[in-house]
Amino acid sequence: MNDEITIKTNKLSKDFGNFRAVDEVSFEISRGEIFGFLGPNGSGKTTTIRMMLGLLSPSSGEIEVLGVPVPQQVQDILPSIGYMSQQFSLYSDLTVVQNLKFYGQAYGIHSDLSEKKVQEAIALSGLAGYEHTRTSDLSGGWRQRLALSAAIIHKPEVLFLDEPTAGVDPVSRRAFWDLLYQLVSEGITVFITTHYMDEAEHCHRLAFIQHGMIIAQGTPNSIKKETMPGSVLEVDASRPEDLIKIVADQHSKGNLIDLSAELYGSQIHLFTPRPKQHIRKLRSLARAAGVDIKSLVDIDPSLEDIFIACMQNRKYGGNHEE
Repeated sequence: MNDEITIKTNKLSKDFGNFRAVDEVSFEISRGEIFGFLGPNGSGKTTTIRMMLGLLSPSSGEIEVLGVPVPQQVQDILPSIGYMSQQFSLYSDLTVVQNLKFYGQAYGIHSDLSEKKVQEAIALSGLAGYEHTRTSDLSGGWRQRLALSAAIIHKPEVLFLDEPTAGVDPVSRRAFWDLLYQLVSEGITVFITTHYMDEAEHCHRLAFIQHGMIIAQGTPNSIKKETMPGSVLEVDASRPEDLIKIVADQHSKGNLIDLSAELYGSQIHLFTPRPKQHIRKLRSLARAAGVDIKSLVDIDPSLEDIFIACMQNRKYGGNHEE
């Protein structure tokens, strides 16, 4: 990774009528960097990526990809970018080789280079042995590899991936990320949208987006250290579901408004900026409801904890943007 900026947005916004899908989003991404864009469904991830690809025009703000303004001059960079959508845009009735040849032609690869590029893509993605398999007969993980191969067959400088691992098993997701690391080692810049927290840990830098706004941005470690709006308390309780209901009931009554609770297996994680006050109040409410709090420990937050806390903090009116 180096300091050369390959993607830059400045106060990027997109309106659909009276609805603002993306609200003044700004970030910079360096060459050879994996930049993760995380948010719940409907948060503006896909709209942002489509604007960077020139498929949607922004309502306001600026985009530069490889130093070129988008969408004004997007045609100038199309040979240098690759895109893999959520749905793996492949032709199911074609074989692996036929799909790759088709995409090679679509990206402008000359016919005398096509066979070489196809074999390189097959070798990179581990598809050897599947060359003549019909795409419809491939498992989800192998279709994913084929879709990535199709997106990079022309050796792009920038790769846009829109939730590429959705619905793929964990082993295939791990193999997919191994391929991404290989690509960035060659200087390719990767912009990836995801909602998997384990994948977020593998990104060089991240941005959390909610309701079209970036609410946290930085490396995974810096977000953990600097963005957490309070403490994370791990609770072992006799009836964890009832304890979560107690917190939800207090919210509905306008009490403990900055306390939230999420179930983690058989335990609960509480997010609070005022742990001492909330612990006393929660213990009292739990006793009254017959819930035994066996242990309550202040823990180091995981990236998933921080993501949830940021979402909840925004939901309940806080403002802890980085």
